[in-house]
Amino acid sequence: MNQAALRPVALAGLAFCVLMMAVALGLEHIGGFEPCPLCVFQRVAVIAAGVIFAVAAIHNPGGKVGAGIYGVLGLAAVGTGAFIAGRHVWLQSLPADQVPSCGPGLDYMMDVLPMRDVISMVLNSSGECAEIDFTLLGFSLPAWTLLGFAILALVPLRMVWLAIKR
Repeated sequence: MNQAALRPVALAGLAFCVLMMAVALGLEHIGGFEPCPLCVFQRVAVIAAGVIFAVAAIHNPGGKVGAGIYGVLGLAAVGTGAFIAGRHVWLQSLPADQVPSCGPGLDYMMDVLPMRDVISMVLNSSGECAEIDFTLLGFSLPAWTLLGFAILALVPLRMVWLAIKR
């Protein structure tokens, strides 16, 4: 396995992350959709994955360890994003009487609470995230984002595979 094999995979992952963020920002700034706290967390996961893929492409490690580390880090970022998107889809599927209460705004929580509490509150009490503002082909934006994370997971899985093959 040659050293250059990891770079195209990492660049493909980076390109997909850029595409996901372009869609999210386009929907926000052109479509007028305000992101809820779970949407913001999903964006952070996409950006984290993109940074990992960018560094992997620049570094382009030749050995097993480097490719494996980038693959595992990428899987962690993508897996976290998929978990959050899955939670978001689950919240949207709840009957109205079972939706958790809405907490304070994300900006307020970020200003007054430690990050650990912010994450806990967003994941456990994000009733405002249960609203479905937009669907495409019958799927909500979080469902499409979950699909995006599933596709994106192929990149770090390929990186791990390349590490194993070396």
